[in-house]
Amino acid sequence: MVSSRPMILVGLTGGVATGKSTVAKMFERCGALIIDADALAHHVMKPGKPAWRAIVKTFGKTVLNPDRTLNRQALGAIVFRNRAKLRRLEQIIHPRVARHQLALTRQAARKDPNAVVIYDVPLLFEAGIDKRVDKVLVVTADRETQIARLKKRNGFTRAEAIRRIRSQMPIKQKAAAADYLLDGTTARPRLLTLVKRLYRELRTLA
Repeated sequence: MVSSRPMILVGLTGGVATGKSTVAKMFERCGALIIDADALAHHVMKPGKPAWRAIVKTFGKTVLNPDRTLNRQALGAIVFRNRAKLRRLEQIIHPRVARHQLALTRQAARKDPNAVVIYDVPLLFEAGIDKRVDKVLVVTADRETQIARLKKRNGFTRAEAIRRIRSQMPIKQKAAAADYLLDGTTARPRLLTLVKRLYRELRTLA
């Protein structure tokens, strides 16, 4: 979309464990403002908040830790085995996260009319957020790399890793709809060079 804002809002996405967080940190080093959808989701799901109450009502108290915080692993075990339940969870969380993101974006525009804002959101296409950003950047990785990273990072079995990958839109489909692509398996020094180059380009568009 063409934004009416003076700044530029870039949706950063990709598959699970493709390297989005690494790329986001590199953009931050360059001077971009990072809005992390996962961090916003954590915020809206704090105990007692409306989203938390809706999740407990929908999925039961078995998804709670003893301190009443959400057990994301237990919740994930439920929703990533059932697409309808995953969609229901997204319906609870996404509208609330979107409101926080919009507020942060407006705040950034007031502070710096030429800001480059990177919205790091795993389900950018799935949630229709691609229609609310100016540019889309997709970070890719081959499936075996994703599986290896999920096994190391999350302690998943291969079957669990594949299930998590399949719960998202295929990377090839995301890549086809992207304005920019970065390979998340690229060596860090080279990847940083590519991010710096892209950041400079985005600054000229802001």
